[in-house]
Amino acid sequence: MRRQFLLPALLFSTLTVLAGCRGGDASDAPPRPAMVVQPGTSGGQASAFAGEVRARQEPALAFRIGGKIARRLVDVGDRVKEGQALAELDAADVALQLESARAQLASAEADLALAASELERHRALYEQQIVSKSLYDARVSAHEAAQARVRQARAQAASSGNQAAYAVLRAPADGVIAQRLAEEGQVVAAGQTVFVLAQDGEREVVISIPEQSARDFAPGRPLLVELWSKPGERIPGTLREIAPAADPQARTYAARVAFAGGDSDIGQSARVYAVDTGTAVLTVPLPALYEHDGEPAVWVVDPATATVHLRPVKTGAFGERTVPVLEGLDAGDWIVAAGVHLLLEGQKVRPVDRDNRAVDLRTPAGAAAGDAGDAGVAGTAEPR
Repeated sequence: MRRQFLLPALLFSTLTVLAGCRGGDASDAPPRPAMVVQPGTSGGQASAFAGEVRARQEPALAFRIGGKIARRLVDVGDRVKEGQALAELDAADVALQLESARAQLASAEADLALAASELERHRALYEQQIVSKSLYDARVSAHEAAQARVRQARAQAASSGNQAAYAVLRAPADGVIAQRLAEEGQVVAAGQTVFVLAQDGEREVVISIPEQSARDFAPGRPLLVELWSKPGERIPGTLREIAPAADPQARTYAARVAFAGGDSDIGQSARVYAVDTGTAVLTVPLPALYEHDGEPAVWVVDPATATVHLRPVKTGAFGERTVPVLEGLDAGDWIVAAGVHLLLEGQKVRPVDRDNRAVDLRTPAGAAAGDAGDAGVAGTAEPR
């Protein structure tokens, strides 16, 4: 009986002690070391986008008639000239259609010759009043009908001739075969893409812009292009176009950047840099960010009490080591740059730099850096 009452009482006492330990005032805990920095400044935030070099004009080449591909004359990467044959269809059927059309034209021309001779004879007889006017009019009408049939047969023969010529797919301009989408022996429909031609001329870089940054990109914006084959060399470019709608799966906007890179290879990798030349922005190290209720925040240290307080911020595009803070932070604030997931609201800390040396929060960052002889306290410092 006593054990039944003692066990719940002991459990309640234990939970009360644990709750008191976790729910106590964080300011009563002994100060813990915290590496602090002040925000750095950046005169222009640069965003990099991976892309691929493409030709500005990339027409999809297809046969204008359907049929079976009898021969494929080029492959991917081949350079072609305007008018060069790229592939041929089995032309047996179109050859028969052309022969039939020519035979119909010959028959129509023979009928026209007969109708013309009949008209001449009846005209002479009509002038001598040997035949009636109705019979003469019938011969005139027959002659006109024969002329119309000849025109029809001639047009049909020309069309059949064009169909026969369409059995050969030719390059519309000089360029390089970028894609091959059909093989020899394959039956293709009219208009089905067989090759994609990268025409000679201007080159562009195709990139994908994140949805949250799309409003900052408009056609005509100056950009920089760096080819992977020429690292460190940045070529001036211009945003030529951006898709009006985002990709339904990736949620990014396709964009094309024109640049003076006529000697670049199709399909070559490139990187496009967009530099924001506006006002300077504050930056903080990436490890200084803390997620609170799904929003970014930083731990700001109060210089008077050496306690930390969580402050929501608005950030820009993440860089490799730093992230710009657009709202919520001042240049003179001290923030915790490492171990932010171990802090509690109102917790007392012992500010230190990256070398575990004490930092005077009432001293400007530049003076502290000069006194310490190390840039670890400066706003541009980053945790190791």
